[in-house]
Amino acid sequence: MIKEWKIRQALYHKLNNDHTDDLKKIKIEFSKDIIENAIKYFYDKNMGFIYPSKSYVVAICYANWLSKDFKEDFIELLNDKNLLYGNDPYFKTYDEDTYTYDEILKKIMPLDENKGIVPDIRNYYKVEFFI
Repeated sequence: MIKEWKIRQALYHKLNNDHTDDLKKIKIEFSKDIIENAIKYFYDKNMGFIYPSKSYVVAICYANWLSKDFKEDFIELLNDKNLLYGNDPYFKTYDEDTYTYDEILKKIMPLDENKGIVPDIRNYYKVEFFI
């Protein structure tokens, strides 16, 4: 059975083709300091688009909210290859990079929804999942 959140996400992407964070249309920076930059995103709103760090941040935020809003398992969500609807080529599942996720999660959980880039991600999430 298809999960409700996946239906909502698919509907959103069928109805909306133009995204402000389309990686083909924005300037992105690459950094090997994945953990450090990911943690900074949770406290600093003006970091730009640093990949793959931002992928981890968005995945953690989405998994956190989906687990609460749709009663799903947090780690199972992080292991879903389509968590970010296939729109982020830098996204890795939890099983693909457990160490990095665990290091980030140790520093930022419980999630403060009022700091860093989290409010922006939350707004996008609410639109994408019709919350």
